[in-house]
Amino acid sequence: MRIENFKVEEWFNKYEKDAVYDLADTCVESLSINELFEITGNKEKSLEEIFNQKLNYGAIHGSQRLKNAISSLYKNQNSENITVTHGAIGANHLVMLSIVEFGDKVVSIVPTYQQHYSIPKSFGANVEMFFLKEEENWLPNLENLEKIVGKDTKLICLNNPNNPTGAVIPDEILEKIVEIAKKSNAYILCDEVYRGLNHEGNPFSASIADVYDKGISTSSMSKVFSLAGLRLGWICANKKIIDIINHQREYNTISMGILDDYFASLAIENKDKIVKRNIEKILTGKKILLDWAKINKKIHIIEPKGGTTAFVRYDSELNSKQLCKELQQQTGVMILPGETMELDGYLRIGYGNNFEQLKKALEIFTQWL
Repeated sequence: MRIENFKVEEWFNKYEKDAVYDLADTCVESLSINELFEITGNKEKSLEEIFNQKLNYGAIHGSQRLKNAISSLYKNQNSENITVTHGAIGANHLVMLSIVEFGDKVVSIVPTYQQHYSIPKSFGANVEMFFLKEEENWLPNLENLEKIVGKDTKLICLNNPNNPTGAVIPDEILEKIVEIAKKSNAYILCDEVYRGLNHEGNPFSASIADVYDKGISTSSMSKVFSLAGLRLGWICANKKIIDIINHQREYNTISMGILDDYFASLAIENKDKIVKRNIEKILTGKKILLDWAKINKKIHIIEPKGGTTAFVRYDSELNSKQLCKELQQQTGVMILPGETMELDGYLRIGYGNNFEQLKKALEIFTQWL
C-alpha cells in the first residue's frame, strides 16, 4: 500500500531533537505520575493496586472501568459504544480501515491532521479536500460544503476543536453538518482530541457521537488529560459501528497495556480537576500569544476558541517551510510550517507549555522577522 509522506510527523522527527525553544508542541504541560496522584489523591492505595496487578493482556477492548469512565465524557453513550485503541492515531486509522473502500468518496475538512485525507487516498478512495478560510473564522461554509458533499459521499472527516486553527464548531453548525451528511447517508468521523479544552463555557462541546447515529468520535489521553505517554485513545459510536470496527481491530490490536488502562481510568474519573488545570494553563499561554500578536504588525491571528494551537499568518516572502527551517537553524526556535498542513503562508504555534520559554521564543521570532 502506497501512502503519502506524513508531513507533520516527519517535520517533528527531523527538527524536534535540535529545538531550543519548541513552539510546535500541541500538548498542555504533561503530568508526571506523582502529579497525577496529587490530583487524584490516595497515592498509597493506587500504588498498591498497581504493584499487585498481573501484567497479562487484560480486557481486550478496554476494562469495564475505563469504558465506563470514557462514556461519562458523552451525553448519550455507555460502555458498549466504546472501544479502546493505541491513541487517537490508532483510532482514526481503525475507523478508515473499517469504513472506507476503493472508489468511495471521502470529504475531508482541512486544515486537519493528515490521516484524514492521506489514509483514505491510500485505499483508493476519491478524496475531496474542503478548505476552511481565515476570513470565515476557520468555520465551515455550509453552502459550499453541501455542494462538495453532494449525494454520493461515504465519509466526512473533520476535527473539532480544530487543529491547527483552534476554531470550535458551534453546536448549531455541527447539527447542520449532520443534516448535510444525512442527505447522502454518510458517516461523519470527528477527531475530538481537543474536546474538553474549549476556552469559554462548557469545556466539552457537543460530540458528533451524541448528535448523529452515524457519527464517530475519536479521542485520546494526550491533549485534554496531558498524558500523551500513555498512548491510549478510543472510538465512540453506536454499537453497530463499534462491532464493525472491532471486527477490523482484531487484526490490528490485541489489547491496551494494563497500566495504561489503569492510569487512563484514574485520570478520566478526575477529569474536572485535570481539565480545570489545563484550561488555566491554556488561557495563560493564549494571552501571551495574543498580546504578542497585537504589537507585531507582521503577524495575524484569529483568536483560538479551543485546544492548544493557533494558526498564524505572517508577512514574509519566505514560504513557511523555508521560514521555519531558517528560523530554527539561526535561533533554535521551532515552529511548524503551515505547508505541512496544506496551507502555506501560515505557521502553527502551540501555547500550552512552559510560558517563560514561550515569551522568550516569541521575542526571538519578532527580532528575527
